[in-house]
Amino acid sequence: MCGIVGAVAERNVVQILLEGLKRLEYRGYDSAGVALVDTNNHNKLSVVRRTGKVIALANAINETNGLGTIGIAHTRWATHGGVTEANAHPHSSEERFAVVHNGIIENHKSLRDMLTQKGFTFTSDTDTETIAHSVALHMQSTDDLLSAVQAAVKSFKGAYGAVVMDQTTPEKLVVARSGSPLVIGLGIGENFLASDQMALLPVTRRFIFLEEGDVAEITRTSVKIIDGNGDIVERDVVDSTVEHDAGDKGGYRHYMLKEIHEQPLVLRNALNGRVSSEGIAPGIFGEGADEIFKQTSYVKIIACGTSYHAGVTAKYWLEQYANVQCDVEIASEFRYRRSYVPANSLLITISQSGETADTLAALKLAKEIGYMSSLSICNVDGSSLVRESALSFLTRAGAEIGVASTKAFTTQLAALLMLVLSIGKHKNMDPTVSANIVKALVSLPAKLEETLALAGEIENLAEEFSDKQHSLFLGRGDQYPIAMEGALKLKEISYIHAEAYASGELKHGPLALIDADMPVIVVAPNNELLEKLKSNVEEVRARGGIMYVFADKEAHFESDDTMRVVQVPHCMESVAPIVYTIPLQLLSYYVALIKGTDVDQPRNLAKSVTVE
Repeated sequence: MCGIVGAVAERNVVQILLEGLKRLEYRGYDSAGVALVDTNNHNKLSVVRRTGKVIALANAINETNGLGTIGIAHTRWATHGGVTEANAHPHSSEERFAVVHNGIIENHKSLRDMLTQKGFTFTSDTDTETIAHSVALHMQSTDDLLSAVQAAVKSFKGAYGAVVMDQTTPEKLVVARSGSPLVIGLGIGENFLASDQMALLPVTRRFIFLEEGDVAEITRTSVKIIDGNGDIVERDVVDSTVEHDAGDKGGYRHYMLKEIHEQPLVLRNALNGRVSSEGIAPGIFGEGADEIFKQTSYVKIIACGTSYHAGVTAKYWLEQYANVQCDVEIASEFRYRRSYVPANSLLITISQSGETADTLAALKLAKEIGYMSSLSICNVDGSSLVRESALSFLTRAGAEIGVASTKAFTTQLAALLMLVLSIGKHKNMDPTVSANIVKALVSLPAKLEETLALAGEIENLAEEFSDKQHSLFLGRGDQYPIAMEGALKLKEISYIHAEAYASGELKHGPLALIDADMPVIVVAPNNELLEKLKSNVEEVRARGGIMYVFADKEAHFESDDTMRVVQVPHCMESVAPIVYTIPLQLLSYYVALIKGTDVDQPRNLAKSVTVE
């Protein structure tokens, strides 16, 4: 969702800005723009915006021969106003001030009314334009851009990561952060900023992560940060080791397919040094984690989307294996209701990006209402979620470019299974069960490689979905959230309406939908619920439904006119949710190919959801 890049240097920054935007394309966007103090145009403010992809913006800028040593750029994911050039960022005021902004200014309507009365003219439908005019208003009583921005943000309600540039002082950028992340990149005689460090990796590896409420002034040679209390502060400089391979699909047609096939590798990375045949390594969840786990008697998991499905899977594991009560809640629901906090409660947040707005807000709320401690499971070191949690665990999935999460999800599941072992050792977990889970985790990467060999068979099966508009996914026990994730993947990238049900719920409504035009996808590992699941399959068969069953080789399903069976390699029960995720990802991918959708950047969706 919405990407920001900025630069102030001695050299031309146009290509730096454009390359930064390209590296943020994976986040999802619908328009893009650049603002420069253009040295090829008498140092006037030049703003170029285009709907669609960054390449269209790059072509437009090349036509104008824009050149500048200071500039800001943005990719927009619409929240206020349609997808038009007028609504694309950057927004400007008085042909002097330019602003890019991530987040939502909730009181934009009242600000718009006030600014209109003071003579400002609005040319867009966005909330962001109020920022530009507010800064211009406050500059009427000061000659200092930093002071004007500090005064302006006091009137904003909502979330913002904003960058302001003044054409009359082309040596500085001013940034403000509240709820939406911003990072400053440090160079030699030049400095940069972005909403995601990924954008700046070609030009720097040294970063300062702004904290909540910070306002900063950035020049070529200096960074001045003022915190929410008005005090000048220093923030730690972090040397990043993050890798980014967005420019290389590795011979695959799409990033999503590449990332599906990377899962054995990233699982090895996630497990390396953490799990061995000897068991779980100590301290992998952070200093003091064992003491917290000893005290933990209740776990609350908070997440959104795919990460929520990982949390629901973990609930089954924590209660079945580790003997700890667990509840899972969607972050946007948790943060807007009153909740009871049992004694010795551990809050776990899960997020690929670590910048998910609702999950971050839920973490902050949890701290206020008395949770004993907090743990984040995340893919991005230095993210807001990691920094604000007492404990953290990095999944090591690497950069995930496809909007529909694949490898991030399976590494989250592996992390959660390691967490079950780490908590369970303090909760009388059966040693035999623990040893079996360790064995299953150690063998998991090889099992995923074996499962990926089903790709050709699944690609052929996907052809039967070419004319389908609806589908139903079924699973039991810890396969129910995997069915939920499978349905989410199919709807995300193929635009086929898909729903998931616990298969025991069929008789309570979904059976009314069953006919030959409603494909039913079933996940069927060989576990203690298999016979119950087979009864549910017969219920579908009796009503003329067509089924696609992903079944353990030892589950004894056979294909016929009403059922297509894909035999999944046998695996231990504890890791079956991870293994059975793979064929559902492949099914979604190949169905999307047939449907002709944009697999990596599906319509209306964003990779990192940094607004409510």
